[in-house]
Amino acid sequence: MVPRYSRPAMADIWSPESRYRIWFEIEALAAEKMGELGTIPASAAAAIRAGGGPKVAAMGAADVQRIDEIESVTRHDVIAFLTWLGEGIGEDARYMHQGLTSSDVLDTCLAVQMTRAADLLISDVEAVMNALKTRAIEHKFTPTIGRSHGIHAEPTTFGLKLANHYAEFSRNRQRLIAARAEIATCALSGPIGTFASVDPRVETFVAEKLGLAVEPVSTQVIPRDRHAAFFATLAVVAGAVERLATEVRHLQRSEVREAEEFFHKGQKGSSAMPHKRNPVLSENLTGLARLVRGYAIPALENITLWHERDISHSSVERVIGPDATIALDFALMRLAGMMKKLTIYPERMDENLEGLGGVVHSQKVLLALTQAGMSREGAYAAVQQAAMATWLKLGKADAQRFRENLLVQPEVSAVMDGAALDKAMDPQVDFRHVDTIFARVFG
Repeated sequence: MVPRYSRPAMADIWSPESRYRIWFEIEALAAEKMGELGTIPASAAAAIRAGGGPKVAAMGAADVQRIDEIESVTRHDVIAFLTWLGEGIGEDARYMHQGLTSSDVLDTCLAVQMTRAADLLISDVEAVMNALKTRAIEHKFTPTIGRSHGIHAEPTTFGLKLANHYAEFSRNRQRLIAARAEIATCALSGPIGTFASVDPRVETFVAEKLGLAVEPVSTQVIPRDRHAAFFATLAVVAGAVERLATEVRHLQRSEVREAEEFFHKGQKGSSAMPHKRNPVLSENLTGLARLVRGYAIPALENITLWHERDISHSSVERVIGPDATIALDFALMRLAGMMKKLTIYPERMDENLEGLGGVVHSQKVLLALTQAGMSREGAYAAVQQAAMATWLKLGKADAQRFRENLLVQPEVSAVMDGAALDKAMDPQVDFRHVDTIFARVFG
């Protein structure tokens, strides 16, 4: 992922130095258990830890370059690393990697990286939830218009809008927790996964030390359905990011102007038009979400490998592992900041709410007329006629509001006077169960 969209903590998980330190920890832990079991000398296990530990702890760019140089000859990344590591251990280095295959190290390392990435993403989602909760409570009873098909529907509150997104991110938090648990597996089962050359107790020991579960049955790799589920979860979270970003983009449109991204002092919206205040953050989030969703497809394609193993998945994961998690980490934290500072215009919401002359109260009037004695078909026809009369003359000199267009219909005035109509059209009727919904969402 390009530096522009990379936050240091997430990027560090995928750095060569971090990867090599995890590789060493796997090798060292495996050697320690083998030393305990008598597979290798216990002194060799101690030497691996004593010689390799300081070497990887002090690892820098020059060391990464040295490993790359070795790999240019060996054409094998794990062998290159073991060769470099052995330079600091001495003769006991021959006891490293006993009975293991490269995938044991690579897959277990990837599991560690993905669980660490998941921990950051869970924290990121919680930051979004906190921002949404704060703003939802702030605007719990701020009236605004709800829209279906982009058209005014019925009144809602801006707090309910945000509560809806909060609930979605709450579900996504649980999905990430489940995805983390599924990917947190260790496999040190040797070539083809039969434990022919390594004791299963080594795998159990290493898994426990790394905070992983053991893979119940592996081939030469951990089954890739686990990884596919992980990246699919990231795609779902990205969908939630884009849904909220799209809402902000729509609300910021010049014709709507109900909310907008915070405009910083000195910020410029356009190189050509000084008046512009563009929804650049939410547009950026929309683009990042597209990337993250796109990574789910290659992860799904990785499920099918030849027999017990091939490496068609490897190149894919070297790209999508860092890129998907780094992009989503950046997107979530940008979203949290955007929602914290979102500028909200309740007055404009009121203007839009009444901008169609009261027709948004049509359902409540329909129900009131049926309860007053009209048939549903008759009431619907009368309400629709009044609504269309209001709609078609909006802004014209002879325009009348929905209320007046209702009362001029004899069939309406016969069963309902102005006071009863005003009671039916009271916006507060729409908000009488807001507390109930908030209690469901926020507890």
